[in-house]
Amino acid sequence: MGEHTHRTAAITSAGIRILSLIFLRWVALPPASPIIYTLFAIYVPSFISTYFTESKYELVDEVDVVLKEDIVNKDEIVNGTTDEAVVVEEVDVEETAAIVKKPLKPLSTLLKGTPNPNSLLLTALTFLINVACVVMVTDMVYSPRWFYPSHDLSFARVGYVSDTEAKLLIREPDQAKMPITVEVHIKDAKPPFDNPLWQTAGGVKWITNETDYTAVVTIPLSHSKQRVYEWRTSNNHSGEFTSAPKPGTMPELFDGKFTFLSTSCIVPRLPYNPFDHPLAFPGMKHLAKVLPNLGAQFMLFLGDFIYIEVPKQFGSSVESYRQKYRQVYASPDWPAVGQNLSWIHVLDDHEISNDWDSNSTGVYQTAVDPWHHYQTDVNPPPARKAGSQGTLSRNGATYFSFIQGPASFFMLDTRSYRSKNSEPFDSPNKTMLGETQLEDFLDWLRRPEPKGVKWKIVASSVPFTKNWRVNTKDTWGGFLVERQKILEAMWDASNLGVGVVVLSGDRHEFGATAFPPPKNGTWSESATVHEFSASPLNQFYSPIGTYKQTDDEDVELKYINAGNSKFGAITIEKFAEGEQSSLKYTVYIDGVDRWNTVVLSPEPLHPAKTGGSFWDRLRGV
Repeated sequence: MGEHTHRTAAITSAGIRILSLIFLRWVALPPASPIIYTLFAIYVPSFISTYFTESKYELVDEVDVVLKEDIVNKDEIVNGTTDEAVVVEEVDVEETAAIVKKPLKPLSTLLKGTPNPNSLLLTALTFLINVACVVMVTDMVYSPRWFYPSHDLSFARVGYVSDTEAKLLIREPDQAKMPITVEVHIKDAKPPFDNPLWQTAGGVKWITNETDYTAVVTIPLSHSKQRVYEWRTSNNHSGEFTSAPKPGTMPELFDGKFTFLSTSCIVPRLPYNPFDHPLAFPGMKHLAKVLPNLGAQFMLFLGDFIYIEVPKQFGSSVESYRQKYRQVYASPDWPAVGQNLSWIHVLDDHEISNDWDSNSTGVYQTAVDPWHHYQTDVNPPPARKAGSQGTLSRNGATYFSFIQGPASFFMLDTRSYRSKNSEPFDSPNKTMLGETQLEDFLDWLRRPEPKGVKWKIVASSVPFTKNWRVNTKDTWGGFLVERQKILEAMWDASNLGVGVVVLSGDRHEFGATAFPPPKNGTWSESATVHEFSASPLNQFYSPIGTYKQTDDEDVELKYINAGNSKFGAITIEKFAEGEQSSLKYTVYIDGVDRWNTVVLSPEPLHPAKTGGSFWDRLRGV
């Protein structure tokens, strides 16, 4: 019995410690916490039983062996009758059994987690180590829900900012603060053309729980030049934002460089630190340190802003999803990265459920309720409707498009319209975007951009490359026919003198991939499409590489798997006196610049005619 309980205590102790280490410091897998609690429930009685039943003593069997040698023919040797001695060996064995106290072996006791009957101190210490593991797991899983539901969260953040307006999201559950007014003025105004006075830009009369007490204020920007604005609200929130450069023009600020950021995937308090706030995001701290030196226009967040099931899903109600969003915005690390920077968002699976491929069925409508209130309501406008010459927005679309400075953007929705992941990778009818979104997206790719726009930037929550070998079916690698159709449209865009870059996340790794057009085809090498996939901002990473090039279609440029925090900075500048444009991509891993590269926009094969009279240009002559 004692041997059995001792073995049980040792095995369950090892399981508690190993799983806790994985859960707290590497990946917070939802099944891990109930397994840890189960192991602990088995461990406690076996530990107690072992302590009280295991003997403090052990039987020590000591054996003394004495070897004696005797010369048998001593007399012959003395008499000189022989020179050779005959030696006889005699072995004397003496066995003694003794009962002694077991040795302490403190290191063994502390490592194994089993009790030591001869030391209450060591027994208590090794038991408390396992208790600490369970307490820390409980802290990570339950503290945010128990102590920080954030029902009373009051905050304001900047959403999409163009050259003519800025969107401000406000949450205020305290109705005594109503109505809320928003004021804005130009920071560091330069007279006589800049007005330094605070001006009322809008407000909120009332907010209800229908939107989780959120509302949007659209701030008009009347200044014709790019400026930095400060804003403040009557419920004591403030910050600043930078107006966007006009389409086709380079910024007047930041030395004429157009910079924005991209990343995805955040889970609080990972890796776990017991001294961190329960809503802390270490990755946001890394971002905050480098942000002041980047001159970023906005953050393009590529999905998984919440993980509804990590570290544990507490339900599938609207409130369960809303609480997750509130907790991110209630984080003490949020203001440093979100108070003065525009954030715009695309949807991915963990905002709904892992590897979501069920369109708008099931829990979808519940899940996207807070996604609309907290994210898309202050996103860029919906994408333009195909066939409308870029003039009409697609009503009700959950994908978006806009132009800022030298770049045109299309933010895909890769979750709401996709076919089942389980369908064959090369199925001709399999779609990630759905018929309508694909039509609008291809129309955007083929649409000529205003003069000065040199890049088409595609935001995809999942990687475009098929080089990721784990769960490929959830990426574009599982939708090969649709992917090929899109790639050909991207290569066609090079004829307009526009380069195409895909930005993605999801994989918790960094990968840079090139998609060159087929050799001896109709496209030049300059039509090569590039993808930069960087994530997470704060999540686990795989210590084992999962990215591998297997053909000449998806060419690896750089792959880095390590790092709990990754984000990319994209900087666009003029090149060749403005005829072309350079795009520099820099990946930051755990706050450090780890790799960068520069790509150039293609030279237009069919340059637009700009000469002739006004009427000639109007007719396209």
